[in-house]
Amino acid sequence: MKSLVLLTMMFFCTLAAYTANVTFTVRTAIPLKEDSVYIAGNTELLGNWHPEAITMKKLDVSNWSLKLEFPTGTRLEYKFTRGSWDTEAVDSTGKVPDNYRLFVKNDTTVFSLITNWKDEFIKPVKRGVTGKVVVHKNFAGNGLLLRDIIVWLPPDYEKQQDKRYPVLYMHDGQNMFDPKTSFTGVDWGMDETADSLIRKGEIYPIIIAGIANTKNRSTEYLPSDTCHSYMELVVKRIKPFIDSTYRTLPGPEFTATGGSSAGGLVAFMLAWEYPHVFSKAACLSPAFKVRHIDYVIPVQNDSSGLKNIALYIDNGGKGVDELLAPGIEEMRRVLEDKGYHVIFYSDPEADHNEDAWGRRVWRPLKLFFKK
Repeated sequence: MKSLVLLTMMFFCTLAAYTANVTFTVRTAIPLKEDSVYIAGNTELLGNWHPEAITMKKLDVSNWSLKLEFPTGTRLEYKFTRGSWDTEAVDSTGKVPDNYRLFVKNDTTVFSLITNWKDEFIKPVKRGVTGKVVVHKNFAGNGLLLRDIIVWLPPDYEKQQDKRYPVLYMHDGQNMFDPKTSFTGVDWGMDETADSLIRKGEIYPIIIAGIANTKNRSTEYLPSDTCHSYMELVVKRIKPFIDSTYRTLPGPEFTATGGSSAGGLVAFMLAWEYPHVFSKAACLSPAFKVRHIDYVIPVQNDSSGLKNIALYIDNGGKGVDELLAPGIEEMRRVLEDKGYHVIFYSDPEADHNEDAWGRRVWRPLKLFFKK
């Protein structure tokens, strides 16, 4: 027993006689243009848990690094902030994670992905319908099946009679606001999310027009002749109807579209093929290239020059989202090679469903409609 204790003491004494370099690398899922990233931990070199003592080196808007030297045998615990504990890094559900831990034995590099920040995380509260929703039943046109148009109006719409509003057109519209009409029984909570952001003054008040899908969803949303008929329906009939019925700001700079999966693809296609109508597209878990679907090649072969569009693309890491990831990455590379700045967000823990998209939709809302 004494020999074991002696050997243990010798081991730790030997460790303490040496030092090792630890390189902390961080990637922020949402690019930070203005903020700094700080590391706070349990040693003097890590600021003794002060949230803004140790600044990391900014490599670009998404990547940060810091190299420090510690005695071998040091046990590290640390977290990341943007300068205070109110801006601490949190996980994809908004929960404060456990401390990162590292036992320093030799030179090493540790990587951390920050998916959310405490002060920016918004969790949709799903409790029926919040605010005023108007349903236009059985909208017809272009030889396609009838569908409902579900319009959500911002809190001040009826009070501010001389005010006009940007419009966001969402595909799979019946899944946006009401769990009773969502095909899974879980809606995105876009009404609660938009209402909260508007009342907090974080985004400009907007109108959201949800365009319901039909049993022909696949052929309407995926590249085909029917898809082009659907896009013409949106551009030539639905948008003019919304502009004539509601007080909108009809210009492309005030008009966005969004959706998820195949709906994320058709949202992208609308902005890509009709940039004079839609200047913004929110593509959540988009099916850019998977199985027989491939919209990367048309984009790659497009020689019309840079389009004046803003693009938000995201993806989860589980289920169908894992299958979509290679096509999304390929599309990002093609777009960036053409000169587009794509805002991309990844949540490795998110699955391919309404709840996951509802948790992320505040990001494009703040990106496109921030005051």
